[in-house]
Amino acid sequence: MNSTTRRKRLGLMAALALFGSSVAAQANPSFVNILTGGTSGVYYPIGVGLSQIYGQHIDGVKVSVQATKASVENLNLLQSGRGELALALADSVGDASRGVAEAGFKQPLDKLRAIASAYPNYIQIVASEQSGITTLADLKGKRISVGAPKSGTELNARAILAAAGLSYADMGQVQFLAYAESVELIKNRQLDATLQSSGLGMAAIRDLAASVPIRFVPIPAEVVAAIDNPAYQALPIPAGTYDGQDADVPTVAISNILVSHSGVSDELAYQMTRLMFDNLPRLGSAHSAVKDIDVKHAAANLPIELHPGARRFYEEIGAL
Repeated sequence: MNSTTRRKRLGLMAALALFGSSVAAQANPSFVNILTGGTSGVYYPIGVGLSQIYGQHIDGVKVSVQATKASVENLNLLQSGRGELALALADSVGDASRGVAEAGFKQPLDKLRAIASAYPNYIQIVASEQSGITTLADLKGKRISVGAPKSGTELNARAILAAAGLSYADMGQVQFLAYAESVELIKNRQLDATLQSSGLGMAAIRDLAASVPIRFVPIPAEVVAAIDNPAYQALPIPAGTYDGQDADVPTVAISNILVSHSGVSDELAYQMTRLMFDNLPRLGSAHSAVKDIDVKHAAANLPIELHPGARRFYEEIGAL
């Protein structure tokens, strides 16, 4: 074999090797599956917004968004490696780390790692005007919806009703339904009230407020104080958040946490954290709740340890 032929053959082998590695890289891209909640809630549009940012700025990553039953399901999926990033309520995250069985966690979820404290979820109890419900006590004997079974919303409902001296047994009927389904039943006069745990301005309640006369049921500060969990804070739903809501509504808020797991590389976790904060104005177009995400407080009072990749970002900007 002469030198020219040998060079051609070596060149061809190198080209084939490069092509093969390229095909392999395309066949095995890095995946980021973002776990959210129901499509009519707040988690889902924020997840979609993040997916667009990550898909555009993280090379070699295939990003997807999964609608779920939210907090409890998301955390269990993360533990099993079936997602890379999720939104979940802080009280659910704490329960998951401790393995609270009645909250939906059969054992401690030890792989969970925090990315950031995000925006607060507000407990929004909405009743049709014709139901006559104006206080928590008025819920007795009524038909209510409290979210999917053992979802973050449903766990919130149990805690708040217990603090008010109530239980599901006091209700006329309890339905375990997602946001959109609950709203449709209220419109059709098949349900009197629904408890929603979500960011402010959620689509399902906006839809309901535009369709039928409604009332927001206040949660007094003394009820919030009776909840044995520091994750719950007394905060109002500001006046004008929804059509016809002319005054502040006292209620309770719980922080949302962006959560990943220990199997996600430090570099990927770093990129997911940095890109979110670098693109907050863009992410805010996905939902107005994003305006409450503040990098200065994102690493504070977390119920689980920070992912090392996220920690690197906060150390770089002096926000740890």
